[in-house]
Amino acid sequence: MRLLITGGAGFIGSHLCDRFLRDGQRVVAMDNFITGSPDNIAHLAGNRQFEFIYHDVSNFIHVPGPVDAVLHFASPASPIDYLKYPIQTLKVGALGTHNALGLARAKGAGFLLASTSEVYGDPLVHPQSEAYAGNVDPVGPRGVYDEAKRFAEALVMAYHREHKMDTRIVRIFNTYGPRMRLDDGRVVPNFIGQAVRGESLTIYGDGTQTRCFQYIDDLVEGVVRLLHSDLVDPVNIGTTREICIRDFAEVVNRVAGNAAGTIYAEGLRIDGDPQTRKPDTTRARQTLGWQPQVALDAGLMRTIAYFRSLVLPGEAPG
Repeated sequence: MRLLITGGAGFIGSHLCDRFLRDGQRVVAMDNFITGSPDNIAHLAGNRQFEFIYHDVSNFIHVPGPVDAVLHFASPASPIDYLKYPIQTLKVGALGTHNALGLARAKGAGFLLASTSEVYGDPLVHPQSEAYAGNVDPVGPRGVYDEAKRFAEALVMAYHREHKMDTRIVRIFNTYGPRMRLDDGRVVPNFIGQAVRGESLTIYGDGTQTRCFQYIDDLVEGVVRLLHSDLVDPVNIGTTREICIRDFAEVVNRVAGNAAGTIYAEGLRIDGDPQTRKPDTTRARQTLGWQPQVALDAGLMRTIAYFRSLVLPGEAPG
């Protein structure tokens, strides 16, 4: 197979490139480096099965030659990024998805959309199954990302129904691992960056908000299985181990060997930040035979080792 991965130089996209190349596929990565990094794919430069195209997918997409599947992972994904690039985030969710679908249709290729747990907004049901329609504020600061992904899902299903295209939708829950950016503002790089510098971990609010953190390898395995399935409906991919941010900080400190503890601070939380987040993964387990394999401590050890290579004690992130 020859696959196009938009956002291929991003955190998740670059790991997908690695996995499909290991599986013997040919990979074309496309990125404009607005939030991705050439460092994430530098190790693939000499691989004859790998190609890179510098391009903004919000503009018309052209890829010479055959394409068997398009995986659309291009988008700012952290609150800092999509608040910095609100219009670009909306454009890549709308125009970028439209262009990627148009290429897939022209090539007779399958299509997989990277959606997000953010389509559920600040949920009123817990855990969140794929049948839940969500509780999203379209005009709040997070709306640029949430609604871009919701529109993208609607567009994918419209192409599936109208043009009989072979489509997939993965709803990604909190994922962490090597190649995350230290300055992307999410809790994992924030905590780990502070821990490896020997600083106190900063918890915003009272720390009772919950998340479920899955390691990147587990997400990639779920995406691969979904791509090779015949499942059209959206699928949650995430761990069901729910942990409050306060306890998560303690785990990070323990695994990192950081004795500086935690501090609490107000501010920097974005209006609409969900209080709880936990996927119902029944569909993934029953239809894909998927479930996460990497324990939290093991995943954090690998991620901390990566960040230690980037950060010196006392060094500011970014």
